[in-house]
Amino acid sequence: MTEPAPEQSQQSPPLTDSTAHLLARITDQLGAQLSLVSRNGTRRPMHRTRHPDRPAADSGTPAPALVAVAHGSRDPQALRTVVALLDRVRELRPGLDVRLGHIELNAPLLPDTLDGLRGAEAVLVPLLLGRGHHVKRDLPAATAAAPGVRTRIAAPLGPHPLLVEALYGRLVEAGWDAADHGGRHAAVVLAAAGSRDPDSAQDTRRTARLLAERLGVPVVPAYASATTPTVPAALRALAARGRHRAFVASYFTAPGRFASACADAVPHRAAAPLGAHPAMARLVLHRYDQARTSAAPADAVSLLASA
Repeated sequence: MTEPAPEQSQQSPPLTDSTAHLLARITDQLGAQLSLVSRNGTRRPMHRTRHPDRPAADSGTPAPALVAVAHGSRDPQALRTVVALLDRVRELRPGLDVRLGHIELNAPLLPDTLDGLRGAEAVLVPLLLGRGHHVKRDLPAATAAAPGVRTRIAAPLGPHPLLVEALYGRLVEAGWDAADHGGRHAAVVLAAAGSRDPDSAQDTRRTARLLAERLGVPVVPAYASATTPTVPAALRALAARGRHRAFVASYFTAPGRFASACADAVPHRAAAPLGAHPAMARLVLHRYDQARTSAAPADAVSLLASA
């Protein structure tokens, strides 16, 4: 559970040893990001991918089903959000068999979805944002337990420039002003679920760097669980560096307990989860097409490049 957000003040809070350590880490990140922005310009052009409603050429055989794999949540908004996202995917690719499976907590569970595809071919697209335990362990285990389905596992959604476009759109909806671009007092905390897997943390940091390039301001990753810093700690450290106008970008596919806890740190400047943003639907199809055309074996976990 995150702690309450501190009162905004123009005076920096007293620094404890842990805060000083966190400040040093964030200062290093800010310096690297600002140096990168100054070299590459203030805005990175939107990543160009093949148009999502134009599938790759095939041999006339039926396209594999797209099985979107969501984590699952007790928050009823989570399921509604994922369903809305998949409706957008179907609009972009009419005729494609698009199905949903959850890792836990919600129906349909992934094993049940795969059971309904016996004798068919499917591409599993994780609606997850990095290479954590679910992508590396749970999905391969689920496909191994469903030998009647020829499966291929796509890369997780992040990191990717289309995710950055979705994050940017949600920040604008939350009140981010392009006039803040390059502002000395502006910053963003990229709030993620958190994982002990170093590859997952690396993916989050890469997304933070891409978003910093897009916005022209520092972006600091923070986490709801498993690792540090927390969102409130990152906000305090940014304020101590003079970055008092900080927004929270919600690096979650759908609403849930972690997303709500992160947003509570600055409720008036917290963006909504990525949800059914149009860029998310395009990205789901991009990952599907990547996995479908990959030369990797059909039963391998295809952790493809982000391009």
